[in-house]
Amino acid sequence: MSDRTGTVVTHRRYVPYSHAHYAGNLVDGAYSLGLFGDVATEMCIVLDGDEGLFASYSDVQFRAPVRAGDLLEITATLVKEGTRSRVMDFAVNVVGRGAPTDDAPGRAEVLEPPIVATTATGTVVVPPASRD
Repeated sequence: MSDRTGTVVTHRRYVPYSHAHYAGNLVDGAYSLGLFGDVATEMCIVLDGDEGLFASYSDVQFRAPVRAGDLLEITATLVKEGTRSRVMDFAVNVVGRGAPTDDAPGRAEVLEPPIVATTATGTVVVPPASRD
């Protein structure tokens, strides 16, 4: 097995207003965890040809709010690879945000630099490699 640490998978996602859960169009923290599951699934498919199963999270940090109308960039980076386990670092970055006004209700802006909203480390497991 070659050293595949450092492999990165990136998704982008617009947060629809239907996902607003709290005042100020705030989205619940579970939304970010679901996105981590999506990038972890792609990572396992890329590396192992299998969707894998999430085993655990460690060090989940909600660092800034995610709001409806945000444009998110979600990354998974492989940091450690065992026989069947894959440890990944995850991040949700807000790269764009809705900025409506009365005159321009659909106004939005690109954020430079992006806002780091959520980070975590997680472990997924994949089935044993087949021995053809």
